Amino acid sequence: MSAALTPEVLWAQRSSKTDAAKNFIYLTITVPDCQPGNLKLDIQSKTLSFAGHSDSLKKDYKLELELYDAIEPKDVKVNHTMKNVQMHLPKTELKEEFWPRLLKDSKKVHFLKTDFDKWVDEDEQDEAPEDDLGNMGGMGGMPGMGDMSSMMGGAGGDFGGIDFSKLGGGADAGADDDDDEDDDEMPALEGEEDETPAASKASSSKIEEVN
Repeated sequence: MSAALTPEVLWAQRSSKTDAAKNFIYLTITVPDCQPGNLKLDIQSKTLSFAGHSDSLKKDYKLELELYDAIEPKDVKVNHTMKNVQMHLPKTELKEEFWPRLLKDSKKVHFLKTDFDKWVDEDEQDEAPEDDLGNMGGMGGMPGMGDMSSMMGGAGGDFGGIDFSKLGGGADAGADDDDDEDDDEMPALEGEEDETPAASKASSSKIEEVN
């Protein structure tokens, strides 16, 4: 059996001295086609571990991270899709300054990259759009640590009662709503359809007259 590979990890962050909702880490672990049953996630105050199997690539992945500073495991939010696992990790300490790096060790690692789609400079955070966490859920919305422990950590990371099929479909659902709205506007064309038979009758009359 081949050794587990290290998945690509993307990260970005926000910081705030006064607003906990704007003081967090974005973390994305890229493993495609990883079923919830083949995925284990253990998030502690200063550590994060992941293990998963990609059905399409037929490979196992494993990750161990020691974070630069503390986060709040009970408030973590997760969005699992068939492309990756996205996490919203609230920082414990409210602080205006960014973390200088994600990991405790300053040594550069090949699998860790900046998520430029989410990154903003420290002095431009006020101008950044509001963070859309609509697709994320489960961990942050669970009352107490009981459900948390069943989702992660020693309980085997079976993700408790979270229905991941509902967590990753926010964008698609929005697209469906737009299609429905477009469909609602279609009856406006009925007037044109009503005119068509009349035009056909007029044409038929002309043809008969010529005959």
